[in-house]
Amino acid sequence: MSTPVPSSDISISSVDAQCVEDALSLIAPKWTTWSAQTLAQQGHPMRVREVAARLPFISEQFVGKRLAQMHADGLVTRADDSHGAPYQLSALGESLSRVHRALSDWSQANLSLGKVAGAERVEDAVRRLHLRHSTAVIQLLDEGGPMRFVHIAEGAGLDNGFTRYRLNRLQADGLVTRTGPRHGAPFVLTDAGRALGPVYSVAEHWSNPVAAGRNSAPSVPVRATTGTHTSVPLRSDSIRTAAALRRSTAAPSALFSHAPQPQPRVTAAVTAQSAPSRGR
Repeated sequence: MSTPVPSSDISISSVDAQCVEDALSLIAPKWTTWSAQTLAQQGHPMRVREVAARLPFISEQFVGKRLAQMHADGLVTRADDSHGAPYQLSALGESLSRVHRALSDWSQANLSLGKVAGAERVEDAVRRLHLRHSTAVIQLLDEGGPMRFVHIAEGAGLDNGFTRYRLNRLQADGLVTRTGPRHGAPFVLTDAGRALGPVYSVAEHWSNPVAAGRNSAPSVPVRATTGTHTSVPLRSDSIRTAAALRRSTAAPSALFSHAPQPQPRVTAAVTAQSAPSRGR
């Protein structure tokens, strides 16, 4: 049996870009991390109103919608489907702690966000990283940068309009920059972009450890869940579930054990996002 390769030893270019983005898209919807953290810290099944009471900056209606989506995605479970049945983290949800910690560590080392809550730092990091084809563009620049716009579009197999949109977003998020001020100057990764290897590795491993080349997983027949958002489902429910069961030995309270308690207050800009009509 091969020894798992530490995430720090895996380069950006070696990961499966779609696998990474599938994983990050699953946890990208706003307040998913906050909800998971709350369930983990309490360590017991909680009803929607109980979760909402610990997240007073989010409406109870929105907490209910987010938990329902997390249930559809396999991140939480319920004893039954009756109205008001409590939620708790599934094995898959508990195993998210490694992904959250990698995102938080990367953010703290590379982004200047000031004093923010641990969950908000993670959600900010996911917002920067989960968009489709972002990973492929970052991989191209990691392997062949600096690169001009036309070569990025060709290498990623994207049309010019989408490539321009994606590069603009990556620049705004501090992951990519130009080598000079003139129009047409080549693009290159920032220090934050070059530091993404460990994050990508952990996300890929969580999403599909067999594809990541770390461990083997037995086939476990499960019913595929369906969701309402537009993210692409992970490529193998059986592999994902088996991997989650294998990795769920850590206690739920370990999630976000690195975050200070109590967490800093949430800013007005963040609180405004809790309206149901403005979820991701």
